[in-house]
Amino acid sequence: MGTPKEPRPAKYFVGLLSPNPALLDQVETDLTPVFGAVESRSETRPWLESQFYEREMGGGLLRRFIAFASVHSPGRLAEFKRRTQAIEERHRDGASAGRRVNIDPGYLDAFKLVLASTKNASQRIYLDGGIFGEATLLYYNGGFHGLPCTYRDYLWPETLRFLTSVRASYLAQLRARRQSE
Repeated sequence: MGTPKEPRPAKYFVGLLSPNPALLDQVETDLTPVFGAVESRSETRPWLESQFYEREMGGGLLRRFIAFASVHSPGRLAEFKRRTQAIEERHRDGASAGRRVNIDPGYLDAFKLVLASTKNASQRIYLDGGIFGEATLLYYNGGFHGLPCTYRDYLWPETLRFLTSVRASYLAQLRARRQSE
């Protein structure tokens, strides 16, 4: 029989989607009181994966990922999703009532990458307060691997390189914490 214990802290990141590069910069600043200092960011790339968000935010969408320096309990994912939703609300377009930015928080640990969602689906588990979690990427054989439900932009080579570098930073943080204990 196993003994329940708290998991190691996780490395949090967000995926941002917006047609406005200046807004991506502003939202990055807005996120630091929630997650702490930004550690790294991916290149900002055009996002052409679907037209789902274009109906709400318009065309010319841009994707950027941001990783944060601090680590937090993976149990905070639902809280962080609700807090990022509040930031989305602050930036909502009053005229059309549409979002101007989409913020998707998640975390990674040594074994997986988990995203938060407000939508239930067969591959998601309920966390708390209307928020679900989804294991989106698994880490094995020296790299991240997708699942049938993995969003295509998480499989872009550039995204995988970025996330692999975030994982390496995370593992170095864990080693440093163990050595200082």
